Amino acid sequence: MGWLSNPASETQVTHGQRLWLYVLCGIIMILLVAPTLIVIPMSFSDSQYLEFPPRQWSTRWYEFYFQSDRWMSATYTSIKAATLTMLVATPMGVMAAYGLYSSNIRFARSTYVLLITPLMIPVILVAIGVFYVYVKLKLVNTILGLVLAHSILALPLVIVIVSSALKSYDMNQEMVARSLGASRFKAFMVITLPQIRFSVISSALLAFLTSFDEVIIAMFISGGDNSTLTRSMFNALRDQIDPTIASISTIMIVISTSILILAQVLGNSGK
Repeated sequence: MGWLSNPASETQVTHGQRLWLYVLCGIIMILLVAPTLIVIPMSFSDSQYLEFPPRQWSTRWYEFYFQSDRWMSATYTSIKAATLTMLVATPMGVMAAYGLYSSNIRFARSTYVLLITPLMIPVILVAIGVFYVYVKLKLVNTILGLVLAHSILALPLVIVIVSSALKSYDMNQEMVARSLGASRFKAFMVITLPQIRFSVISSALLAFLTSFDEVIIAMFISGGDNSTLTRSMFNALRDQIDPTIASISTIMIVISTSILILAQVLGNSGK
C-alpha cells in the first residue's frame, strides 16, 4: 500500500489523506450506476414480468423486440432523427464556434451565452415552446420538426466543445495560409479543421446521443408513424411493464456508453 503515501497532487497531499474522498466518490458512483446495471440482468429474464434476479435466463425479450414491427419502426425513427440532428447541429455549431472565435465583434461573448442558453433552460420549457410553434407551422409528428427541435438541444454542446478546441489553436496558422492566397474557406478546411477534427467528431457523436436519448420533447411533438423509441417506451410503461422495456433499455445503455467512450477516446486523442 505504498501508493497511499505518494503525493496525489502538486500540493503534497497524499493519496492516504484523500482516501475518504475516494471512498465517498466510489459510493456515489455505485449509487448512480447500480440502478442502471440492474436493468441488464432483468432483460435476460424468462419471466412474463420484471424480476431481479431472474430465476430463469432467456433472450426471448430481445427476440420479441427485434421481431416487433412497432418497436423496429420506433427504433428506425430514433436513429434517423439522431443522424439528421447530428448532420444539422454539427456543421452549424462548428461554424458558430469558429465565427465567434475568429471575429472581433463587440458582442461575441453575449452571443455565445445566447447560443448555449438551451443548456440552461429546463427541457420541459423548451418542449412547451416548440410544441406551441409547431402547432402553428403544422410540424407536429414530423421528422423535420423532431430534427429541428433536437438540434436546439444539440447545437450548444457542439459550440461548447469546438470552442474549447479552438482556444488551444493558433489562428496565425490559418492567417499564413490566407496570406499565401488561400481563401478563408479553403484555409479553414485545410489548416484549421484537421487540427480540431477530434473535437468535431466528439461533438457530432454527442449530438447524435442527445437526440437518440431525448424523451421530453419527443413526448410533445412526435407520434404516429414518427414516434421515437424513447416515446414508445414511455407509453408502453403506462400500459404494462414487461421485460421488453428492460431489453430495449439495455441496448440503449450499450449504445450510449459506447458513444460516450468513443467521444472520450477521440477527445483525448486530439489533445
